[in-house]
Amino acid sequence: MKAMILAAGKGTRVQPLTYDLPKPMIPILGKPVMAYLVEHLAQHGVTDIMVNVSYLHEKIEEYFGEGHQFGVQIGYSFEGHTNDAGEVVPVPLGSAGGMKKIQEFGGFFDETTIVLCGDALIDLDLKSALLEHRRKGALASVITLEVPWDKVSSYGVVVSDADGRIQAFQEKPAQAEALSNCVSTGIYLFEPAVLDLIPSDRPFDIGAELFPLLVEKGLPFYAQKRHYNWIDIGSVKDYWEVLQSVLMGEVAQLHVPGIQIADGVWVGLNTRIDWSGGTRIEGPVYIGSGCRIDAGASIVGPTWIGHGSHVCAGAEVVRSVLFEYTRVLPDVLLDEMIVFKEYCVDRAGRMRHVSEGDANAWGNARDRRRQRRANGPPGLYAT
Repeated sequence: MKAMILAAGKGTRVQPLTYDLPKPMIPILGKPVMAYLVEHLAQHGVTDIMVNVSYLHEKIEEYFGEGHQFGVQIGYSFEGHTNDAGEVVPVPLGSAGGMKKIQEFGGFFDETTIVLCGDALIDLDLKSALLEHRRKGALASVITLEVPWDKVSSYGVVVSDADGRIQAFQEKPAQAEALSNCVSTGIYLFEPAVLDLIPSDRPFDIGAELFPLLVEKGLPFYAQKRHYNWIDIGSVKDYWEVLQSVLMGEVAQLHVPGIQIADGVWVGLNTRIDWSGGTRIEGPVYIGSGCRIDAGASIVGPTWIGHGSHVCAGAEVVRSVLFEYTRVLPDVLLDEMIVFKEYCVDRAGRMRHVSEGDANAWGNARDRRRQRRANGPPGLYAT
């Protein structure tokens, strides 16, 4: 079995995180979400992986290279061009159109292929899914998951018969109109013949165009109802909730890195914490390498503090996510926030730039112009 990871989208619903990062590079416990997918594929013996890229493609390619460090081979298909000014212009072809381009270029899809969106964590038993796909003689299979009925309006609903043969799709239906609570998880199994149905002269989408075509033609197209962990980062709110769950230990096989120095408190290398002045850290909290926590600071978990960050005296960080090199200035409260460079976003997705309102709330820990305010006594803990 081969694999295709879909990674060409802009991830607009996860802005501002995707202003400087393609969505598959958003970190979970300090590691890009796509890295977990590649590792999962390798564990199941899937070692030939194609990735379609477009928006900020170089960040994915520079991190993963040709995949040798993961024990796999990774190839890339760039969707876009360079204009007359020498600027790279992303031009996504749609999820199915991107696969068609790959097939026409080198014929990669010459056996059963698992297709995955590059922005979700999964622990799906791939071998079991492949066995069911082949047992039913499927041309294409969609891996589905049952969700509570009050959540169906957030997903693409898959309607199938008793044998799993797909009969229709409903895109984010109202609960009263939903014909099923089985939703597509963006994981598919395709036989090479599926690629013949995709036009090559225009963008083409898997869910909106290819799947209805399979149903219309009456081809062997099945849904697989499976029980597994599927953690989708569809929005900033989703991302905040995922990090909260991971730090609480609610996601199997994901463990907080670093050294545990107290109950529920982990730190990276060469991190300095001044415990004087009433400093309070209530886990679960991860404080990355090279961080500095000043006297009198307060950190309440679940909280993730990226490497190189600085929490100044009197500052409070509560159930928040700070990306690397964030400085929380003295006596500032960050409550249920994500701070990413010049932006902060609350758990509901409301975004604010550092220049808006109180500009003295957070900043860049590498900015020496604010270093004088942040200086304090030496720390009492270091690794």
